[in-house]
Amino acid sequence: MGEKPDTAMMKNWNTEIEAEFHSNNGKVGGPFEGATLVLITTTGAKSGQQRLSPLAYLTVDGKNLVIGSYGGADVDPAWVHNLRANSAAHAEFGTATGIEEYDVVARELPSDERDVTFPQIVAQAPGFGEYQANTTRVIPVFELVRA
Repeated sequence: MGEKPDTAMMKNWNTEIEAEFHSNNGKVGGPFEGATLVLITTTGAKSGQQRLSPLAYLTVDGKNLVIGSYGGADVDPAWVHNLRANSAAHAEFGTATGIEEYDVVARELPSDERDVTFPQIVAQAPGFGEYQANTTRVIPVFELVRA
């Protein structure tokens, strides 16, 4: 099964992606090159502190979706716990024309909607199917709705 990524390594990686995102008008290279990226700021479920996470997002049926894959790890990423505790967040979307930012409310897709939507996600980004195959947990999907 998938192992949990190293927390310190992930924090450093997130900081580097955030800097590149802001300096390149919403675009980054590396594993996110060519992907649509959102920087989402959540409120820590335990700490109450603001937490920034760079995430790939996909648009399916007009909905901006983020996927809690955590690379196929057997646990949900921290941002999933944060959004479950407090669905209000701030998002900076990398778009074709630059960065678009606004407050959002995150809505976790219920299982029936998630089960219909996930194959559409995999059709756009097959890696998410590989991540799901690497874990026994059901990878959660959230819609980011403009507040």
